[in-house]
Amino acid sequence: MNKTVIILSLCQALLGTGNILLIAMAALIGQSLAPSDAFITLPLAFQFVGLMSATIPASMIMSKLGRRKGFYLGNSLGIIGAIGCTLALLYHNFFAFCVGSFLLGMGIGFGTLYRFAAVESCAPEQKSRAISFVMLGGVLAAFLGPALAVETKDLIADYPFTGSFIGVICLNIIAFLMLTQAQFQDSYSSQESAAPQRPLFEIIKQPIFVLSVVAATVGYVVMNLLMSATPLAMHHHGFSFEDSAWVIQWHVLGMFLPSFITGKLIQKYGAIKLIQIGAVFILLCIAVNYHGQSLWHFWSGLVLLGLGWNFMFISATHVVTGSYQPHEKAKSQAANEFMLFSMVTLSALSSGWLEASIGWTNMNLLMILVVCASILVVWRYSSKIDPAALR
Repeated sequence: MNKTVIILSLCQALLGTGNILLIAMAALIGQSLAPSDAFITLPLAFQFVGLMSATIPASMIMSKLGRRKGFYLGNSLGIIGAIGCTLALLYHNFFAFCVGSFLLGMGIGFGTLYRFAAVESCAPEQKSRAISFVMLGGVLAAFLGPALAVETKDLIADYPFTGSFIGVICLNIIAFLMLTQAQFQDSYSSQESAAPQRPLFEIIKQPIFVLSVVAATVGYVVMNLLMSATPLAMHHHGFSFEDSAWVIQWHVLGMFLPSFITGKLIQKYGAIKLIQIGAVFILLCIAVNYHGQSLWHFWSGLVLLGLGWNFMFISATHVVTGSYQPHEKAKSQAANEFMLFSMVTLSALSSGWLEASIGWTNMNLLMILVVCASILVVWRYSSKIDPAALR
């Protein structure tokens, strides 16, 4: 992999570390700050609202100013958001913490485009490996995120978790500095710039676009719902914060460690088949979660969940890049990210409510219908796609 892809992978690691830290602590912070139990996961939901809000502006800004300046802006928003969360914890202000989480989410929203920037910086035949390599940054995040949460949560006496967000500020600053060394392909040739663009509706109604959005969205939504509710479910079953942080750590390893081979598997077996295998892994996760609530069940279920997400999300990203031409990338990527993360945001908003209202077991059973529906969509639309577009 070239230098830029390596840098983007490391930036993904730093961004993911802050994201995992917030996921691991959000429910517990919400319990101490929220006015009622119904709002416990609201800060995490605000992170995803911020992420969703950034998807379209991020692509449009980068189409005008370039990837570099766009990523600089995203990191700046992340720094401001982390400062806001730190101050909110110092002053015990739930509303301010939600605002800080929103800005952190916006920064992450810009960072979701790392994988597309990686595709643009390498040869076409290497795009699946480039996507996988960037996502490998999550392996480092899997170790750094929970470790940072555990080691820094009591760093400042009488203000739990405040030290953790000081760490997030530092992570965003380091990512900002690393991006100065990356080389981005921001300009089109004159021929590409003059080429006519199809209407957005024409692009998004293609079977290849529909399939990729459905696969990525279902994989991400189900993963986010179950992952976000896990710390709460474990807390209700008497497990400690360290236990839930450990389980989240292994979950994130399941999400990103397979990226070492996912690109090769896509090249060998095809993205469609890997999406279907990913859905099966998520169904296995649900079966484990339904079977029991021991530490082993939570651990193995979330590992399977992470593995299923990895196969579905990376494969769907590979597929969607075949749905548009280079001069159509800004609006196509914006539409893809907005559709995906608007649904992920809804899942974040509802995860705490679902776990509290219908319980962990019934929540898992509900996800069976969602995953099976995605399998049917993938099966129906895969036959309508030109195989050349999947390379």
